[in-house]
Amino acid sequence: MKRITGLIILLFLFASQDFCQMRQDTIFSVFQFPRNKIPVIDGDGRDWSIVPDSFAIGIDQLWEDSGKQDKIDLKNLDVKVKVGWVKGLNRLYFLYEAYDDFWNFSRRDHHNDIFEVVVDGDLSGGPLVDHIHHKVWTARAVGEERVKLDPRIKPEDEHWLIHGVHAQNYHIFTPPGNKDWCMVWGVQPWIKDFPYALSACKYDFNKTGDSGKLTLEFYITLFDYASADGPSRSVESKLEENKMIGLSWAVIDYDDSASSGHNGFWNLSREHTMYGNASYLCLFKLMPLLPEYLPKIKADWDFNVIDFEKRKVAFRDLSIGNIKKWKWDFGDGNYSLEQNPVYQYKKGGDYNVTLYVEGPDSKDELTKVWDVSFK
Repeated sequence: MKRITGLIILLFLFASQDFCQMRQDTIFSVFQFPRNKIPVIDGDGRDWSIVPDSFAIGIDQLWEDSGKQDKIDLKNLDVKVKVGWVKGLNRLYFLYEAYDDFWNFSRRDHHNDIFEVVVDGDLSGGPLVDHIHHKVWTARAVGEERVKLDPRIKPEDEHWLIHGVHAQNYHIFTPPGNKDWCMVWGVQPWIKDFPYALSACKYDFNKTGDSGKLTLEFYITLFDYASADGPSRSVESKLEENKMIGLSWAVIDYDDSASSGHNGFWNLSREHTMYGNASYLCLFKLMPLLPEYLPKIKADWDFNVIDFEKRKVAFRDLSIGNIKKWKWDFGDGNYSLEQNPVYQYKKGGDYNVTLYVEGPDSKDELTKVWDVSFK
């Protein structure tokens, strides 16, 4: 039994080491938009002018992993992607700009120029599409993948249990023509609908076969668990500053409308099957606001009632800036100079609580009216 356990541990360590090497060679950055500069989803990329070019990922960072193209040819295809987020919203915002010498979008199936986005909001990893999930990847050391069926889940059940549940795949049609804006590869098509997603694009070409430029703006909501039963049973991924998420994309280029196969699969991940296995996604970091968008000092706070019967409240300072002094006015004539005080109200009532903050550069204050209330 010990030998078996040891073998399992060794396989796990080997897989984890390989996983880390693939995922952490590069950490990409997700720009944080200030709340007063959230991009409007209208296909006009001017809202993204505040995002530095250092956040942009171009075709020079992708690789054509199907063997159809041996090098980058900007006269054939050129793309650039920026990704953003907003603190307090569990969304990723995308700006996708592309030039193609042959846009293909006349058919009503998935044969279409595609921007394929795969996201794993909690880095849970592992297979996310049904035809990959029932295979347990046991070894990759000899350049080939040996697989066995997982007996725990019947193939007919996998479609509903895991297909897009813990990570999501969006086949975005560029442009969609007469189709919906994207196909969700999973059993939760509702995640592509408003308010969980929104898209708009503009382009300067008219029909399949034309060359030209396309600008696509969209946002998607990230889910730790996206249920086939709908949003009421689903769990959004909570996005916070400095959090790491799994994310990758591919640009699928169909140059010849008469051909059944694509002419290029340009991938950000170094593993082709990232489309169905979240362990192969790249690491992206949700960045803090850039300094130029931060006020010198801004007061902010929240609270948690830790004992309703005793009216005991834990207050938490959320202020930003170089702060040296704090003063809490609890609204009942009592005060505290602690940064994060715990306070017990002697009687019920509706209280106006104020936090004063001060530093060498500035000072600020914030009152919340009747947020703290006991009857």
